[in-house]
Amino acid sequence: MKKSLKDILYKVSIIGMAGPPDQNISKIEIDSRKVKKNYLFVALSGTNSNGHDYIDESINNGASAIVCLEFPNNLKKSKTYIKVEDTTKALAVISGNFYDHPSKKLKLVGVTGTNGKTTITNLLFELFNNQKRKAGLISTINIKYDTNEIPSNHTTPDIITTNFYLSEMVSENINYCFMEVSSHGISQGRIDGLNFSGAVFSNLTHDHLDYHKTFKNYRNVKKTFFDKLPKSSFSLVNNDDKNASFMLQNTSSNKSGYAMNNFADFKVKILECEFDGMLIRINNQEVWTSLLGNFNASNLLAVFSVAALLNIPESEILRSISMLKNVPGRFQTFQFNKKGLVIIDYAHTPNALENVIDTINQIRTKNENLITVIGCGGNRDKKKRPEMGRIASQKSDKVIFTSDNPRNEDPSKIIDQMLEGVKPEDYHKVLNIEEREMAIKTSKHISNHSDIILIAGKGHESYQEICNNKIPFDDFVIAKKYFKN
Repeated sequence: MKKSLKDILYKVSIIGMAGPPDQNISKIEIDSRKVKKNYLFVALSGTNSNGHDYIDESINNGASAIVCLEFPNNLKKSKTYIKVEDTTKALAVISGNFYDHPSKKLKLVGVTGTNGKTTITNLLFELFNNQKRKAGLISTINIKYDTNEIPSNHTTPDIITTNFYLSEMVSENINYCFMEVSSHGISQGRIDGLNFSGAVFSNLTHDHLDYHKTFKNYRNVKKTFFDKLPKSSFSLVNNDDKNASFMLQNTSSNKSGYAMNNFADFKVKILECEFDGMLIRINNQEVWTSLLGNFNASNLLAVFSVAALLNIPESEILRSISMLKNVPGRFQTFQFNKKGLVIIDYAHTPNALENVIDTINQIRTKNENLITVIGCGGNRDKKKRPEMGRIASQKSDKVIFTSDNPRNEDPSKIIDQMLEGVKPEDYHKVLNIEEREMAIKTSKHISNHSDIILIAGKGHESYQEICNNKIPFDDFVIAKKYFKN
């Protein structure tokens, strides 16, 4: 695939240009190490590095054209340099032009919020494909369409990657795509230029304050997603969250709400709940689902609402909801000793952890112990660690604090910060075992045949990130190793 530089730069705000204007470009790249012959290199000013420091490397690797904020001192005569005010905004326009704006050729729905993004997008993907309505997925876990499945590196990919996969979906006649939209992705321009047919807001709780610094900043970034929606799109918000109305303040889109406890266009109520599923009522129609808990009832309602807003008949939606299964790493369960239960869940925020434990406590008989294995990620928001420690120790019968993804932090110090939230009356419940596999193994040793073991924090992840290395580690695999023996 090749495109003329002139076509690629259509509608880019250009300050100055040097070099031949008639280059043919075969690909766009923001990583100088991946540049090859006839590539266009866009120099982004990132949080950890500045792409302008790697312009020479991109040229040595074959770049024909460079988009930058300032011209380098030494211009190569055969290369084209394009000076712009904002390389991030320019990249959004350039990548859209290069891939022929694929987000306009299918219905793209973005889901944002602290919790629920992965579950809602994955369930929508499954529901639409079960109905033979061809859908694609861009999520934390992977990118999926047709028979293709590509592991994800970020919740929201860079704009080049997104446009590439959307164009691939269009070529495969995919009609819908459901995409997780993270606060980092919004802030860093990774969704700029995309045409969203709809946007969903699930909730907003304590997370990512290491990056956004304040909750207000975090909330305001999420809001910009809705501010930029066109009139032709829909916005769907969770009216059970106090920030829902704030998200809709400046949007031109068609507004709708869903809720369990407040007034909304779409409503849900839990009628029965057991460990093998629950009976719920959505808009006065009953349906059985294998998913559990208030949070999943809310997620399923979001799925129902999106499908309804995309004009899918309600009877078809409900029939498909009854067939949906848990997303990997989200309340994923297996039995041991016939009566015991292991639950793997991605809960890595105070709100998500509390939701999961409350769901377990609402269903269980109290004749068994709830043993929670939990850690907190390194190089992330430290303020939530004591709160995670408090919730786990207060609401469980026993708790093991362990390592999560310590990254470049000392895992023992992370555990110490979690311990700060434990109340004195709960000290007797707590064990500290730094090595995660040993913590999971110990949970088996201290459990009885009918106990419930919650292993939280990592969910679907198949690795532990330690000192810039990703070491193979899967909670589900490790748990089965010990609990099935």
